[in-house]
Amino acid sequence: MPKKSKTKSTAFKKHISRILSILNSSTSLNHKQISMKLGIHNPRKRAEVIECLHYLMISNQIEEKRRGIYTIKKNNKYLTGIFDLTARGSGYIISDDFEEDIFVSSNKTMGALSGDEIEFYILNRKKKGRLEGEVTQILKRSKSEYVGVIQLNKNFAFVVPDDKKMPVDIYVPLKKIKNAKEGQKVLVKIVEWPSKAECPTGKVVEVLGDAGDHQTEIHAILAAYGLPYKFDKKVEDFANNLDTSITKEEIKKRRDMRQILTFTIDPKDAKDFDDALSFQILKNGNYEIGIHIADVSHYLQEGTILDDEAYERATSVYLVDRVVPMLPEVLSNNACSLRPNEEKYTFSAVFELDNNAELKNQWFGRTVTYSDARFSYEEAQYIIETKDLLIPKEIALTKLQYKTTNLIKEAILKLDDLAKILRAKRMNDGAISFDKKEVKFTLSTNKEPKGVYFKTSKDANKLIEEFMLLANKKVAEFIGKQTPKKTFIYRVHDVPDQQKLESLQRVVSQFGHQINIKDQNQISSSLNKLLINVVGKKEQNLVDTLAIRCMSKAEYSTQNIGHYGLSFDYYSHFTSPIRRYPDVMAHRLLQHYLDGNKTVNATEFEEKCKHSSSMENLATKAERDSIKYMQIKYMMNKKNTPFLGIISGVTEWGMYVEIIENKCEGMVRVKDISGDYYSFDQDNYALIGERSKNKYQLGDQVEVQVKKADLLKRHLDFKLT
Repeated sequence: MPKKSKTKSTAFKKHISRILSILNSSTSLNHKQISMKLGIHNPRKRAEVIECLHYLMISNQIEEKRRGIYTIKKNNKYLTGIFDLTARGSGYIISDDFEEDIFVSSNKTMGALSGDEIEFYILNRKKKGRLEGEVTQILKRSKSEYVGVIQLNKNFAFVVPDDKKMPVDIYVPLKKIKNAKEGQKVLVKIVEWPSKAECPTGKVVEVLGDAGDHQTEIHAILAAYGLPYKFDKKVEDFANNLDTSITKEEIKKRRDMRQILTFTIDPKDAKDFDDALSFQILKNGNYEIGIHIADVSHYLQEGTILDDEAYERATSVYLVDRVVPMLPEVLSNNACSLRPNEEKYTFSAVFELDNNAELKNQWFGRTVTYSDARFSYEEAQYIIETKDLLIPKEIALTKLQYKTTNLIKEAILKLDDLAKILRAKRMNDGAISFDKKEVKFTLSTNKEPKGVYFKTSKDANKLIEEFMLLANKKVAEFIGKQTPKKTFIYRVHDVPDQQKLESLQRVVSQFGHQINIKDQNQISSSLNKLLINVVGKKEQNLVDTLAIRCMSKAEYSTQNIGHYGLSFDYYSHFTSPIRRYPDVMAHRLLQHYLDGNKTVNATEFEEKCKHSSSMENLATKAERDSIKYMQIKYMMNKKNTPFLGIISGVTEWGMYVEIIENKCEGMVRVKDISGDYYSFDQDNYALIGERSKNKYQLGDQVEVQVKKADLLKRHLDFKLT
């Protein structure tokens, strides 16, 4: 779908939201008054406002009080939304009917918790310039299970939740504690919460272990998001009994590509290799490049206990010290892993490219391949940088009687050249380049953090990235452009949030940078210029972080709106079925259509997309929590060490500081800043001393020491030195 349509629909939706917000806080207005409040003055834009008002009229959300005068329909005062509880007991409602969040004071929440679906009412006043609402009914609780520490009494027990947004403890009868001991971490399920009760009643469903123990805390992170840390025995047994042999009968059904030079490039500590590249020079001088993906769907048959488990998990979870796989090890690390010197069933996208990386031909289908070599990113980078004919000794090359080491070197260098051309084209088309540093830990044998390092993306990483993007894009185009329309799984990414872009503009202007947010067509190039300009400067990580936050969240959907960040009109996830269930669905659908079958039920697959997006979001939160946990653990023994840091966030209760050398982030609380009373300047993201006028502002460099590192509460507090 063209991006213009996507942009228009997003703008229309935002106009609708803002108009509802304006009418909810006013008695009645005409279209000119509404336009004025929206900051719209030219006639063409006013026509869009009239179009929005007409839509709201026919959708029964507003009414014409008298000719040309509009007001919210009285029976439309009760709305629905998602509640977000703050640590102070007040909250905010996120609703599709409003562009801004609605504030709810602590005495009007009706006991709603973060994530709950609620009914609410807009009060006819604003508090501190913002809309205020009142919760009238809790429609659906977001979660019923919490992780916490159990406290035992003589006749009952309480579980104190780890979740800071759960404001009350959970009462547990002694007969429901499952033999938990005082101070242990448990998973507790809420069984009832009477309307007049101050706290809910629950039961312990799992004892995780002693609080503070490494294994306990990692399992607690997973349990807090409802993520499993092991497979049920029935699932393991089913997987272990699969026939994973390579048979002549199956090979006959596939394109045999075993004689073509094929290799993998992955992280040096990788255990599952779900993609490989093949390379050969054609007689016409062009290059045939195969992107070969583990054929997970061959083993993962629909309707089996194994497929049900993979769907429920939807994704592998990458914690700081381990991977919790979507598939049992017999598949993820063995049968479906494209290990060197082994034949494997694969699903492939094969492209013919010329010397300018122009696509001449493409083919999709099931294959059988043989991986001739396994490279780490470091080894491939060595070849790219040195163009050395010598292959490091640790790379085992077998079955290469007719394939010389020169050919492997030539393949990697040519693939690197083509990848750079593909990347340049993407950037010219408006793709946004985020190269934010990824924090990694060096761990001891007992999982203690010994050091911190940063994962950076070099040419070898970008080589693999570009060919995976090419496969994902072309598979999506192949299905998406067919008529009649066919249901498929797309990876979609909407336009950036305008308010967040405006906020970013205010922040970067303080460092002397500018971005163009008025012209929709110039936003991506303007952001790229900003990201290049801040490289190596003190504000780089801050700007990178804020720029990423401006972006909409990518998700899975059967409704294609394109991928803004990549500047692709069609994009899917096809290249990682070992660790992402949407890729498995994409493989199945692609084969279904290659076999000449008709389209499938979109509603069913849209539900699967929503589930996959939701599970991906939970996995991301668990991954962040595990990094935070390890950062605190790392800093516990460094209380007397001064560190240089950058102010990465400012709030009314303090400022967040990110240490430059290790990216660990902690808080300097306002009450701990001596010498003056500091107040929060929201417009300038700063804390300002009342007497001294001393200013601590977002992006400033400060020196800090660890004041408190609380592993159980996952708090890291700093003090200024």
